[in-house]
Amino acid sequence: MSDHEDAGTEPKTDLRIAVLAFAFPPVFIAVFAIVVVAYAGMFGAHKPKADEEAVAARILPVARVELAATGAGGAKGSKTGEEVVNGACGACHTAGVAGAPKIGDKASWAPRLTQGLDAMVKSATAGKNAMPPKGGADVTPLELTRAVVFMANKSGASFKQPAEKK
Repeated sequence: MSDHEDAGTEPKTDLRIAVLAFAFPPVFIAVFAIVVVAYAGMFGAHKPKADEEAVAARILPVARVELAATGAGGAKGSKTGEEVVNGACGACHTAGVAGAPKIGDKASWAPRLTQGLDAMVKSATAGKNAMPPKGGADVTPLELTRAVVFMANKSGASFKQPAEKK
C-alpha cells in the first residue's frame, strides 16, 4: 500500500509546484511594475514643468524673430516696406506660419483691411496672437507702417505709402 500512498501524494505535490511555478512570475511582474510606477511618480513630480519648458523652448524659434543689420537698410527709419517685410514680416506672412495671413491671400486679409490702416498698424505695433510687437523687428513707426501698407496692398488694399516726416 505504501506504493499507492506515495503515488497518490506525488501528483498533488507536483501540482502544487506547477501552480506555484506558473503563478509566481506573473505575480512578481505585477508587483515589480507597481513598485516601478510608484517610484517613477515620486521622482517625476516636476516633469510637467519640464515638459512646459521643453515645449516653450521648441516653439521659441517660431515665436521670436531676431534681425541682424545687413547694411542694406541704410539710416534708421529709411527702410522701405518691402525691405522690412523681407527682413522680418515675411518669415511668417509668406508661409502663413502660426496663423499669420499670407501675403496675397485676399480672403484672409479682407477682415483686416476693413479695419483700416491705422487699426492694422496699431495691431502690428502691439503684436497679435503669436506675433510679437512690431513682428520682432527693430523698426521705426514709419518703417512698420510702410511694411503694413506693402503687405496690405499685395493682398487687395490700395493704401498710400506714408510720407516721411521732416
